[in-house]
Amino acid sequence: MKKILSGNEAVARGCYEYGVHIATAFPGTPSTEILENIIQYSEINSEWSPNEKVAFEVAMGATFAGARTLVAMKHVGLNVAADAFMSMSLIGAPGGLVVVTADDPGMHSSQNEQDNRFYARFAEYPCLEPASSQEAKDFIGKALDISTQFDVPVLFRVTTRICHAQGVVECGERQEIAIKGFEKNPEKFVVLPAHAKKRHVWAKKRLSDLHEFANASDLNQVEMADTNIGIVTSGVAYQYVKEAMPNASVFKLGMTYPLPFQAIEEFSGKVKRLLVVEELEPFIENQLKAHGIICEGKAFWPAVNELNPDLVREGFVKAGLLKSQASSQEPAILLPRPPVFCPGCPHRGVYYALNKLKATVTTDIGCYTLGALPPLSGGDTCVEMGASIGVGVGMAKAKGSGKGIVATIGDSTFLHSGMTGLLNAVNDQSQITIIILDNRITAMTGGQHHPGSGEAVDGTPAFQVDLEQLCRALGVKNIKHMDTYNVKECIDVIGKEMDSEELSVIITNRPCALYPKDNRKAVLQTPFTVDADKCIGCHACFRVSCPAIKASEEKTDKGKFKSFIDIDLCTGCSVCSQVCPVQAITRIKEADA
Repeated sequence: MKKILSGNEAVARGCYEYGVHIATAFPGTPSTEILENIIQYSEINSEWSPNEKVAFEVAMGATFAGARTLVAMKHVGLNVAADAFMSMSLIGAPGGLVVVTADDPGMHSSQNEQDNRFYARFAEYPCLEPASSQEAKDFIGKALDISTQFDVPVLFRVTTRICHAQGVVECGERQEIAIKGFEKNPEKFVVLPAHAKKRHVWAKKRLSDLHEFANASDLNQVEMADTNIGIVTSGVAYQYVKEAMPNASVFKLGMTYPLPFQAIEEFSGKVKRLLVVEELEPFIENQLKAHGIICEGKAFWPAVNELNPDLVREGFVKAGLLKSQASSQEPAILLPRPPVFCPGCPHRGVYYALNKLKATVTTDIGCYTLGALPPLSGGDTCVEMGASIGVGVGMAKAKGSGKGIVATIGDSTFLHSGMTGLLNAVNDQSQITIIILDNRITAMTGGQHHPGSGEAVDGTPAFQVDLEQLCRALGVKNIKHMDTYNVKECIDVIGKEMDSEELSVIITNRPCALYPKDNRKAVLQTPFTVDADKCIGCHACFRVSCPAIKASEEKTDKGKFKSFIDIDLCTGCSVCSQVCPVQAITRIKEADA
């Protein structure tokens, strides 16, 4: 049976076919769709965990008990799980464990483009990299085989283009594999120093065995052709190499750590010149050079941003292997489309108020990060998940006062890694203001449930944490609630708490306008329209940054464009009407809606 699948869908299919029992994840682009597709297979027990560390720990416990397990996260998520990730190298994975890292070269939706192949080398995990959707499915089975054969977790590295590109995949039936059960062995599973010293010796021997395995593995393929040029490559870069240099000899790596040095050395001896084409860091190139294999790479291709067919071809031109091609086409002019809050987004009123109040805002990772962009310009710092509260506390320490400092954090991010920051703020008796933007969903990655959503991964009712009770349990005394569709209320409440002498937590109360989809009907209200006769072209409504508000073709006497509202986009949240100084924006009469 053949299907057209994205790389993420293919990974999920691989989990089904190769007998995975348990799958955990925390959503993050470009990895999110992996668990979203695994959910459809009832044979696999799946969960969205509160953060990547917990996801890894649940997966770790499952494989300790002999279950075939997969845990998925984006590249920066592995930083959150790194403590468990590193220690597990000494323990092993009795049931089989695949750790998916979805790297994001080009930072399409990330704060950095770290190359997580280095994590494999750091922790001495084998690293597999599929180059197509078919391999994304097939390599799950190979990763599980390696994991159980060598008692080691396997790092499964995919990148944005592999995750989201589609390809034809030959699908099979599920392999039913029994869960082995947990076997007590304190010297293996309890990493006390005395035990870990012995396990480290064992892990080094395992790495030596993996080197031997790599040299003979069919994960690595040699495609001999023109022997004037040999290319070592992997992942999506392989596809670009084949497009640019179809007649070159290629050593295609499916296993990028440990490297098959002996096999590459043999390949190098058959070609006159050896090049390495890889995205981001010279991970392969530097190891080959250190091993004494003469090769070239980053002299022709950048160590930043993602590769594409044109960049790969340009690199071969720089290397003197291809002739430059003059393009007969004019380069396409793409109009910029800056990211903005969705129509009806509950965060809009908060950031409008923060801008008006001239607050110093330490914001966090989520949809609300967009509030830092013009015209709202309501964010001053953003580093990583959960950092906003700690950064705000640090600023207050440096300033000598928390007045005027506001930390904003979403409900999902607060439950991910903000609670400890809040506990620290209470312990420090910090005077900062913290706004928990509770839209009741993990919105930026597509509407995944979390412990505050009240639903499990399959949509069934589940425990729903009470954020106010949670904050009070952490020691917060001053807690306020705020309607983010009420601009005046936002300005008044935030302004008062910014000037308070004690720590304040404000919890917002409007759900996401998009997710869950069955909530949308409850969120939608009668849309608004602009009375062109009243509009003075001041563009105050543009400053709320709503894509439903546009420039009309009609102008004022002074030549300024009047405003226009696309009623197909408008959710009726009313924020724009509240900031209009001449009341030109009114709700459409029900009969006309």
